Amino acid sequence: MNKYTVGMWMYKNGGGELIQAKLINQLRERDISVITDLNLAHATAHNGEIICHNVVMEDLDLYFSYNAGQQTAYQMYLYQALNETVPCLNNYDSFALCEDKYRTSHKLARAGIRTTDYRLCNTDDKHTLKNTIREWDGRLVYKPTDGWGGMGIVKVENERSLDMLMPFLEHTNLKHLYVERYINYDMSDFRVDIVDGQFVGCYGRKAPADDWKTNISSGGTVMAREASDELIEVALKATEITGLEIAGVDIIFDEDAQEYVVLEVNGIPAFATPEQEAIGLNFNDKKIELIVNLIERKVHENFEKKALKNELESDSEEE
Repeated sequence: MNKYTVGMWMYKNGGGELIQAKLINQLRERDISVITDLNLAHATAHNGEIICHNVVMEDLDLYFSYNAGQQTAYQMYLYQALNETVPCLNNYDSFALCEDKYRTSHKLARAGIRTTDYRLCNTDDKHTLKNTIREWDGRLVYKPTDGWGGMGIVKVENERSLDMLMPFLEHTNLKHLYVERYINYDMSDFRVDIVDGQFVGCYGRKAPADDWKTNISSGGTVMAREASDELIEVALKATEITGLEIAGVDIIFDEDAQEYVVLEVNGIPAFATPEQEAIGLNFNDKKIELIVNLIERKVHENFEKKALKNELESDSEEE
């Protein structure tokens, strides 16, 4: 019988089932069993326990959540609660930070990492938006702070376009408006994967001919791409600042300033699909190994922490 038990919720499309199988096999070799399909969206909580498919989640040695496409607000709510008792990957605080584009950019900027210029303002503060688009030479990008996959992102070319966008935004019950300066780039980006403070791999995404967004869900295409030492260093620093154990850092090259700019830090960077592996994206095995190493270390640390706690409580009762 394996000594430790890990709960897992893994995406299944795009080769995800094969990745999950490899993770499970390597973890079992290290005396770590895995319970799969623990989607917290299907869980209930009562009497100090979170129950998901008859599993008491607090009894797990670690919870690994890796499914960006099916996240719900309820799932995130229980994820936060579970993280207070059980080690989670990614840890909830860092994951929640990176789900928010403004908070991520703000934290990176304060740490000296080059991000896009941004503005956050109240939904009623049209004056700030007007001044911002003038300051930024008439080009900005509106983004939902919690969106993903390019959804809801709009490029605003001038004040007239902003005037046309505002009535729509006013009817969406947004708490705030977040915009970024549009950067002159070659319509391609870099995705740099980091696990446990180590560089995993790099690839690029290129926008379609009739668009400027590189996201795959927006029509972008994946291409093999090499990472320079400078690019890797930027990604490592961004990951360290956000506190993610597993990260995919999206970076573009500013043609005007001639420097790299961090756009986002993602807490669930996808593995390469079989089709992408065929064009040279060969980092999956390394990523799996690093994640398995990370899980093994985390469960050992958690075991030692609980053992020390029990020892201290036992000594206290004897006194």
